[in-house]
Amino acid sequence: MQQNLNYVYPQIFWVDSCANASTSCPPTTPPAPFPPPVPDRRRKPRNNRERRSTGFLVISLLILLALTGVGLSMFQIFHLEKELAELRESASTEHIPPALEKLIGEKEQSMKKEVRKAAHLTGNPAQRDLPLEWEPISGHAFTNGIQYRDQGLVINETGLYFVYSNVLFRGSVCSSQVLTHVVYKKNPASSSNNVLMEDKIINYCVSQKTWARKSYMGALFNLRKMDSLHVNVSKIALVSFEESKTFFGLFML
Repeated sequence: MQQNLNYVYPQIFWVDSCANASTSCPPTTPPAPFPPPVPDRRRKPRNNRERRSTGFLVISLLILLALTGVGLSMFQIFHLEKELAELRESASTEHIPPALEKLIGEKEQSMKKEVRKAAHLTGNPAQRDLPLEWEPISGHAFTNGIQYRDQGLVINETGLYFVYSNVLFRGSVCSSQVLTHVVYKKNPASSSNNVLMEDKIINYCVSQKTWARKSYMGALFNLRKMDSLHVNVSKIALVSFEESKTFFGLFML
């Protein structure tokens, strides 16, 4: 059977219901996008070269900071030395006013007066007679504001003094003789001697062997100007005159 080629086919139309503006249509869901790629946050290990470079950089910075600190310190020291030299030069060239000179002189005199008067005498083996003779200069001996004269210490300022004396007796023969140690005072205005301290030693040995006994005395006294202090013993031959064993002194309070 032969097909009729002149046959007219009916037209087909697609109707979009949302084409009309008065008709509401549900919104079309957009296609879901693909998720973004997740970056790889894993820390890549550093190689040895990078580590060495970082360590060298840190050490270099520390050395640079240390050198900077040393340089600043040297600059400050140099600056201070320069200022000190300028101050010395200005002080040596400037004229000091007379009033200031007088004030400085009075200050120095007051400082000299504040020095404590004291004396410490040590044993002198070259004994000739009583009272005992002493060494005023050598070794531990000294006199400061106190005069050593005529085998005694002469007071030049009235005041309160601590007086002390130590004598070591030593012998090889035991005897019943009493050993006496006396500190006494003299004054030109008085003809008599005043005993300040006295010590008597008995029973100082028990056999014929070598023996030694120490006698120490010390006390406070109110002494007047021109008083002189001396030391007497009962037997010079038994005194050991070593400077650490036999001594005599005083100091003003």
